[in-house]
Amino acid sequence: MQPATIGQYRITRLLGAGGMGAVYAAEHMLIGRPAAIKILLPDVSERQQMVQRFFNEARAATAIRHPGIVEIYDFGWTPDGEAYLVMEFLEGETLAARGARARFAWPTALAIGRQIAGALAAAHTKSIVHRDLKPENVFLVRDPEVPSGERIKLLDFGVAKLAADPISSASVTRTGAVIGTPTYMSPEQCRGVSVDHRADLYAVGCILVELCTGRPPFVGEGAGDVLTAHVHLPPPSLGSLGVNVPAGVERLIARLLTKPVA
Repeated sequence: MQPATIGQYRITRLLGAGGMGAVYAAEHMLIGRPAAIKILLPDVSERQQMVQRFFNEARAATAIRHPGIVEIYDFGWTPDGEAYLVMEFLEGETLAARGARARFAWPTALAIGRQIAGALAAAHTKSIVHRDLKPENVFLVRDPEVPSGERIKLLDFGVAKLAADPISSASVTRTGAVIGTPTYMSPEQCRGVSVDHRADLYAVGCILVELCTGRPPFVGEGAGDVLTAHVHLPPPSLGSLGVNVPAGVERLIARLLTKPVA
C-alpha cells in the first residue's frame, strides 16, 4: 500500500516499482520542495547488507556534495520498519535510455565523459569510489548553465566504497567478492580484488566506447565471458568497431581502458 507521508514529505504518486522496492514522487509539506523517495520492501529492509548498501548511497552522496551527483535530503526508517531514502527529484532520462535511441557523436560523448569525470573527481577527493558506474546510473537533466544545456547526475552510490570508513568497507566489501556490473567492471573488480579510483575511470572508458559505437568494449554469451575479456583481452579501438575518431580520442579511451601490468 502506498504510504501517505514519509517524514515531512507527502507522497504524490508512484514513479516505479521492482523486486527491491518502489520509488515515489513526493513534496515537502512545509516548503513544497519536490523529491523522490525510494522505499525498500519489508523483506529487503530486514537484510542488513542490503540496508547497509542502501544507506551507503546517502552517506556517500552527502559527503561529496557536487552538482553532478544526485542530492540526498534524508534517509531512515518508516514506522513500519521499511528503509527509505529521500533525494532530489530529477526530470530527464538516463544515459542508457538516450543511448538506446542513437549513437552519440564523439564530441558529445567526450563532453558527457568530462562531466562524469568531474563528478568522480569530487568523489575520489573524498576517498569514495563509485564501483558501479554505468549508463543506467548516469542521469541527464536540463541545465541552462551548462554549455550543452544538460547536466549529468551520478546515481546509485549504494555499492560505493568509502575508503576512509573501515566499518562500511568491512561490511559492504569483502576480498574475493565481485561487486559491480560486468559490462563496465575493471579487471581488478572482475578478479574480486581491492580497487581504487582507477576502477571508475575504467568504467568511464567503457561508457565512452558504448556511446560512440553503440556497444561496450567487451561482449559475450554470459557474464563469465565478459569478466574474462576485461581481465585478459586488449580493448578494441573505436576504429575496429567502425567509428572513426581523432587519434587523440583513441589514445584517451585506450588510456582509460589500460589494464594493470602483472
